[in-house]
Amino acid sequence: MLPINALRVQTATLDIAYCAFGPEAGPAVVLLHGFPDDIGAYATVAPALAADGYLVLVPWLRGYGPTRFRSATTPRSGEQAALGADLRDFLTALGIDRAILGGYDWGGRAACVVAALWPDRVRGLVTIGGYNIQHIASARTPLPAEDEARLWYQWYFQTARGRAGLEADRAGIARLLWRLWSPNWAFDDATFARAAASFDNPDFVDVVIHSYRHRHQNAPGDPALADIEAALARQPAISVPTIALEGAADGVRTPDLADPARHRFTGPYRRAILPTVGHFLPHEAPGAVIAAVRELGQAPNT
Repeated sequence: MLPINALRVQTATLDIAYCAFGPEAGPAVVLLHGFPDDIGAYATVAPALAADGYLVLVPWLRGYGPTRFRSATTPRSGEQAALGADLRDFLTALGIDRAILGGYDWGGRAACVVAALWPDRVRGLVTIGGYNIQHIASARTPLPAEDEARLWYQWYFQTARGRAGLEADRAGIARLLWRLWSPNWAFDDATFARAAASFDNPDFVDVVIHSYRHRHQNAPGDPALADIEAALARQPAISVPTIALEGAADGVRTPDLADPARHRFTGPYRRAILPTVGHFLPHEAPGAVIAAVRELGQAPNT
């Protein structure tokens, strides 16, 4: 069931469900959730920014919650080109010329894709996790053993057993990932249950499995998105004003203090690493996200 203030908009591919907060005439902010999560990641952030006068839009990604594919024949792709194209098309369908974008995990990837390829649509970027555009060409290069161990779920999803496991216990796998990825976050059962309801989407398993197989070159991409994937393979720079937020206790990837992707950001840029915060940063440190959007919104030439 849609939340009471949820809306829908159609793109060529999706019927996207989203929640809107704040005045319709306010400057637009789009906030994007990750895997495995939903729009509840911004339960604190969205109302605070709406109170500032922003129009805050929080959509469910493809494969989550009430968002649906419009055609049974559309590939249930979870590749980064799909996420970026969905966000671009969401802005267009709502008549939004430019917005501040914020996101983490899959949502951060979508935001980075749009900022890199269509910078004229972006006033500013809050990227949680840094430069989130995947370098798929190097995906088969082994990582240090400890890093490989953190990615167990990705190797699991490459197998038929992993797909069956996700189908059988979406919530159980997601709860485990929440605990592992944000070890200092004492989330309650109600918070998790609200997010887990979004995993009952009929396309969730297909989209998730494709996402992890495609990034490791074990599944073909959607041919309709090939041009976008080719552009992303070149690891394009992001020129829009950017604030990168990372959690020091992120169980997926420990932040590198050297900031190795710094050269990918060619515009105004600031990075902050938050002590004790894990992967689910908008839940754990909503104030940092609110402050970052406010900073970008007040910056000149944005």
